[in-house]
Formats: sequence, structure tokens, C-alpha cells
Amino acid sequence: MTEEKIRVLIVDDHQLMIEGLKSLLEDEEDVAFVAGANSLEETLIFLQDNTIDVIFMDVNMPDISGIEATKQVKELYPDTKVIALTMHDDISIITKMIKAGASGYVLKRTNMSEVIEALKTVHKNGKYLSMSTQNIIMDNLMSPDDLMEQKEEKKPVLSSRELEVLKLIAKEYSNEQIGEILFISERTVEAHRRNIFMKTKTKSIVGLMKYAIKENLVSINQENKF
Repeated sequence: MTEEKIRVLIVDDHQLMIEGLKSLLEDEEDVAFVAGANSLEETLIFLQDNTIDVIFMDVNMPDISGIEATKQVKELYPDTKVIALTMHDDISIITKMIKAGASGYVLKRTNMSEVIEALKTVHKNGKYLSMSTQNIIMDNLMSPDDLMEQKEEKKPVLSSRELEVLKLIAKEYSNEQIGEILFISERTVEAHRRNIFMKTKTKSIVGLMKYAIKENLVSINQENKF
């Protein structure tokens, strides 16, 4: 007994995209390109008289968004699977499309082999996100630990001169004394102090010292206590 082919409808407002995907699908023995539609209206009219297994749905549509189109298709034809095939790589659109009922999300710039893989996975009641879509989601849905790691990577970097000034501030030297030790003007010392406070996001000597000790920028084996 011959296995029935996966019946596919392509919904896209660019006819060239429909023709290109049609050509790709025709190379698959177990897939049947049934038709293309350029709007939701055309799609709903076609579905009234034709059974479709999987719809490739673009997000940009002339009459209504692919998100709303997916909602309507799934309400009227719950057994028909929808795969978003679009250029949109925005996390909010990906999320809305999936919530609307899409079983897959594939970017048009992806490898065409992924399109076929998405089609066959979704047809078997699976879910499919192309690799690029997965990366977008991972980048936007990071765990608190990941966010902390990112913050640590963005720690302020003090220059070698700023570190020298910081260590002398920790010893309670004045700007004039620091300038004499480092052979720089008092005005330059003040500029370094401003930069240090700005980079460390501290507002007082006490706050600065607490930060410096926490980040091991100065030794805690000093007579000063903060």
C-alpha cells in the first residue's frame, strides 16, 4: 500500500517564494505541493474544499498578519499544521506565532534542508524550530545565572594608572600626595578619581573601597577599615 503524501499549502504574498518552495517540495517523493495562496482570504476559500496537512505561513500578509491568519486557520481546521516560514527573527513575533498555534518556526534564510525536516517533523505531530530560531530564543530567554555571567563579563576595566590611583586612595592619600607619588598633576589625579567612580558605579570612598575589596583590587590587610 502506497503511503499518502503530505499535502502542503504555501501562504505567502510573494509568488516567487511560492514557486521556489514548490520546486523544492516537488523533489520530495512523500510530499505533494497542492497550491499557493497570497492572502488569508484565498487560504480560507481554498481550505473549504481541500484537505491540507501542513501550511507554510508567512508572517507578512497583505490583508492580515500571519499570526492572526494562523489563529483563524487553527480555529477552523485544528488538524491542519502550520509552520511559520518568514524573514522575521524578532523574539516577540516568534512567541506570538507559536501561541497562535504554529507547530514550527523557520527563517527564510535557513538551509532548505531544514524546511523539509520541519515539514516532516510537524506532520508527525512534532514541533520544530530551526537552529537559527533556537539561537534567538536562547539569547532572549537566558537563565538568571546566565544573566549574572553576562554582567560579570561587563565588569568595569580600570586602566593600570587608575588601579595605581585606587590603591593610593585606599591608603587615604590626598590628591596632592597621589600626584607627587605618581609624578602627575593634581588635576590629572582628580580626573582619574572621576573615571574610577564612574566605572565602578560608586558614589563615595566607602562604597568604592567595598567594591575594590570585593573585586580583589586592593588588599584587605590594611589598617584602614571601611
